[in-house]
Amino acid sequence: MSKKNIWIVTAALLLSNAMIGLDATIINTALPAIISDLHGIQLMGWIVAVFLLGTAVSTAIWSKLGERIGNKKAYQIATLTFGIGAFLEGMSPSIWFLIGARLVMGIGAGGMNALPFIIYADLYDNIKQRAKILGIATASYSTASIIGPLVGGWIVDTFSWHWVFYINVPLALISIIVIGIYFKDVLHAHDNVPFDYLGALLLVCGLVSLLMTFELMGSTTVVGMVALLVLAIVLLWLLFRNESRSTDPIIPIRLFKNRELVIDLLLFILIWGAFIAFNVYIPMWAQGILGTSAVIGGVTQIPSSITNFMGSESTSYLNGRVRQMTLVIVGIVALMVAFVIMILGPTTMSYVGLLVASAFVGVGVGMCFTVLQIKVQTDAESRDVPIATSFSYLVRMLSQTFTSSIFGVVLNRALANGVGSSHGRISMAMMNELSDASTSANLPKQLLPEMRTILHTGLHNIMLIAVAILIVALVLAGVNLWRTRAAAAAVRAE
Repeated sequence: MSKKNIWIVTAALLLSNAMIGLDATIINTALPAIISDLHGIQLMGWIVAVFLLGTAVSTAIWSKLGERIGNKKAYQIATLTFGIGAFLEGMSPSIWFLIGARLVMGIGAGGMNALPFIIYADLYDNIKQRAKILGIATASYSTASIIGPLVGGWIVDTFSWHWVFYINVPLALISIIVIGIYFKDVLHAHDNVPFDYLGALLLVCGLVSLLMTFELMGSTTVVGMVALLVLAIVLLWLLFRNESRSTDPIIPIRLFKNRELVIDLLLFILIWGAFIAFNVYIPMWAQGILGTSAVIGGVTQIPSSITNFMGSESTSYLNGRVRQMTLVIVGIVALMVAFVIMILGPTTMSYVGLLVASAFVGVGVGMCFTVLQIKVQTDAESRDVPIATSFSYLVRMLSQTFTSSIFGVVLNRALANGVGSSHGRISMAMMNELSDASTSANLPKQLLPEMRTILHTGLHNIMLIAVAILIVALVLAGVNLWRTRAAAAAVRAE
């Protein structure tokens, strides 16, 4: 491929990064309008969870598919799947249809996340050039994340929430066509290695069963929940046995025998599980409690997108001067500051308070992601670097999937208790309308303070759980830092 074609293909792949980044923030801005229109506040957790689940469970499978049919075809299929899911979401007539379409979109996103980074390795043999491209990819995601709330809010206020999803369709088609014309695929021989179909099936079914256990908490019988949990445990146990004997496993068991790597992955799980609480529910705080428009609600995510880059860049400067785990601890503390601000914030909390909290979240996530991603790649064996990198993404997505389900249950319980204690004056339909400024204007003004208190209680409880998760992460990181220092001191003493 000529240099010109390589840059054209790179631009098309960067577009996939931008689409994922755009969707990550634009959906949060549109959620209040969506649940108001489709009356789905009790299923809000599903909208987030199924996308993350689809992304997580399909990531490793898309990578394996690329080895068989070529990364070019696999990427085109993944992006087409993403585009179809986006179109179906836009035309959703009901909340359940939207959730199904969101799952399709998430499955496509799994390939759009994993495959470009595999293709970059083929396009750029020079490590410095490749690192530069990865930096540009991160910048494209961050830029789209900044634009997302503004574009999403403007679309919702000017047109309707449906167009938030439609804008992904032409972008996906452009990327598919450009890749088809300019990318000359590098095919790798893997014909002699059987694909782990059974492992892939067990992974998907096991994780879906586990998600259903969390998502149906409080809305089904105890027997039903136990049955789902037992099914999930059995399927994941069968997955473990299958992966230990598979020639080319989806998830190699040897990863879990690496102590340092396991600690890195646990920190990813805890930090990203807490982070999703802020990312999803702060726009709702702005719109439902403060009564802002969708645009203003979306702007709450802009400070975190900016400071995310700042936090990431600071670790590049401090790396080598400060221990990596110390940087992770600083990042966790920054996240805790943000959530404490939200916990202490009353229903009359100023909009500036949301922006300040968002800025702390960005710093924390930027520092933790950069340091932990480097640690995953350095702590893993050299042969496991690609697998460990992919798996770290998988556990982050799964963590956000499961915690978003739990947060959804927490919010639903608070809403149900609040509606029940109102003695018929407030209904769940009214709570749905509260989340959207355009419909909340039609609600009885004398009931707005009480309704906002109900919503505030649910969001407040979510922030408390997020802080508890971060405390566990802080303890884990602190113990690991102490152990590392003790080991270094012992070596110096010898």
